[in-house]
Amino acid sequence: MLSEAELIRQAQAGDKDAFCLLAQAYERRIYSLALHYSREPHDAEDLSQEVWLKAYAALSKFRFESTFYTWLRRITINSFLNHRRAKSYRRPGQTSETASSEDFAITNDAGSQARVLESTLQNHLVVEKVMQALAAVTPQQRLVFLLKHLEGMTYEEISKELGCSTGTVKKSVSRTIEKLREKLGVNEEPEGYISCAAAGILR
Repeated sequence: MLSEAELIRQAQAGDKDAFCLLAQAYERRIYSLALHYSREPHDAEDLSQEVWLKAYAALSKFRFESTFYTWLRRITINSFLNHRRAKSYRRPGQTSETASSEDFAITNDAGSQARVLESTLQNHLVVEKVMQALAAVTPQQRLVFLLKHLEGMTYEEISKELGCSTGTVKKSVSRTIEKLREKLGVNEEPEGYISCAAAGILR
């Protein structure tokens, strides 16, 4: 099986099948980020397609100075920032992903399996509530929040990608979290499952 580096080199040499294999490895992750950002499946598809078209066109410029995904994410961020639509980025309350069999631990204990299932579904509900609440913030604030909490980027990495100061990024994340607290009623329900489960995000 070819390594990612070998696939990149073959794709740079014009092998479209190699590029397709690279795309398959990251297409779900890119689409998920686009969906959380745009709030609309149709817009997410458009954004994802734009990312892959740009990546294919710019692949010859990839110099292995970063990981392929880091390079791809940079293209994704630029596509988001350049995306101008009059349509408001809001979508109906539907999950971007459904729980799959891979989400649940396999166990012979029915009680344990039920607890795992309940916990997994609960986490999905919390994440979905957070993502719905993100519709209340600006696209820029939403992007910063997603890069920090979905992509796990540092404040410094985000500021570099967006061309702003670290302080600006921190302030944006802080304001978004405050809005999420208000939308989710975290302060009003200290014992509720939302407050407990979302603690990792709403700190």
